[in-house]
Amino acid sequence: MPIAESLCTIGQISRTVRDIRQAEAFFRDVVGLPHLYSFGNLAFFDCGGVRLFLNQEEDLAADSILYFRVKDIHQSAEQLVARGAEFINAPHMIHRHDDGTEEWMAFFKDPDGRPLALMTQTTPASN
Repeated sequence: MPIAESLCTIGQISRTVRDIRQAEAFFRDVVGLPHLYSFGNLAFFDCGGVRLFLNQEEDLAADSILYFRVKDIHQSAEQLVARGAEFINAPHMIHRHDDGTEEWMAFFKDPDGRPLALMTQTTPASN
């Protein structure tokens, strides 16, 4: 079986945090992800079928940015701000494809000040 066929789904994404309790509260109460379980300095959340694994470490590793796909980026950003999220920038279009589809993003900070993002695509009919 070719590798592309066997590695087609991401099951878990790991992210280091400085304070596991603060990160748990943020991803549960601010971001709104369902909390799966915690033990020790580890916490797990469901992110649309992909598990988000948070691990408390003193030294933060170079992590990937988590991009959360949403239907309405403006409404989602407003909800996150109301829950206490700090945005780096407002929702903005980053690219328009040849067919008119627009790519939009907005970046906000996790409790350790690292970026997270909202992303969406809008079609010409839904603009």
